[in-house]
Amino acid sequence: MDYRPSSMDLKTFHFPAEWHPHKATWLSWPHKEASWPGKIQMIYRRYCEFIKELTAGELVRINVVNKEMESFAQQQLSLIDTDLSKVEFFEFPTNDAWCRDHGPAFLINPETKQKVIIDWGYNAWGDKYPPYDLDDVIPTRIAEYYNLPVYHPGIVMEGGAVDFNGKGTVLTTTACLLNKNRNPHLNQQQIEGYLQNFYGVEQVLWLGDGIIGDDTDGHIDDITRFVNEDTVVTVIEENKSDENYHILQENLSTLKTMRLLNDKQLNIIELPMPDPVIYEDQRLPASYANFYIGNAVVAVPTFRCEKDQKAVDILQQCFPDRRVVGIDSTDIIWGLGSFHCLSQQEPAV
Repeated sequence: MDYRPSSMDLKTFHFPAEWHPHKATWLSWPHKEASWPGKIQMIYRRYCEFIKELTAGELVRINVVNKEMESFAQQQLSLIDTDLSKVEFFEFPTNDAWCRDHGPAFLINPETKQKVIIDWGYNAWGDKYPPYDLDDVIPTRIAEYYNLPVYHPGIVMEGGAVDFNGKGTVLTTTACLLNKNRNPHLNQQQIEGYLQNFYGVEQVLWLGDGIIGDDTDGHIDDITRFVNEDTVVTVIEENKSDENYHILQENLSTLKTMRLLNDKQLNIIELPMPDPVIYEDQRLPASYANFYIGNAVVAVPTFRCEKDQKAVDILQQCFPDRRVVGIDSTDIIWGLGSFHCLSQQEPAV
């Protein structure tokens, strides 16, 4: 069922907050060598740990290219005794692993228990990493498999560029959504209209730039995240000589001026930045903000740094009803993303 491009019949639907109960988490099995040059074999152990943690509270649904890849994935998961009865595989081929950005955006209507999928356009962050034709059609393939209505807004949008409080507000960045490599024909007001119409939000809050090394042009999920409807965690760099220092201070100042729909100020919790992670002379976008909120656990990327435990402890206070676990992301971040970038939630209704 394919709807283009009106959103009139979406008025009763919304994209829920990540802590809303999940039916499943969607992933796309990593297989693109160019995303982890010289290192892809080293990421599977930690990637599988992420999956195993998620299975404590929900299904994990994984896109694979073919049966051979499915067998390899099952083998890797079995090495750490993952409950494979909680893992489902779908032969939906992908170009890359970043399911947050190419995966389905599920909207729900809690009253009618209906679910729909939004299939935004996807161009690999401004045509940086072609080809991306397989990734671009993943949401529609999933919608067709489950016979769900699918809407095509007709513009480029990525899941990592937006963060939701579930109460009508979305947080994003000008650096990404106003970048001319995404939707050069749209201005800020027009993009806000798309967000409101196709995510079911009323308010768009804008931050500025993202962190150094982020090839997405400033995704919000590396800097500031909602942890409840009126509270955000935001990363702060303590070292004034670090190139992230002023970027993140500016974001903090902007957050302090924001008001929610009920005119309340945001509660702001500061999260440290890890020490710089540099590999082959490249500064990588390591951030504790790239955590993923599952039903039973919150998976936090860690970087073999003394600040790892502090970040986990802060987030544990934010999620007292979930177990917060740190998972070593030092190799995964060579792909320029971590657990939130790799995953997309399917909400329960």
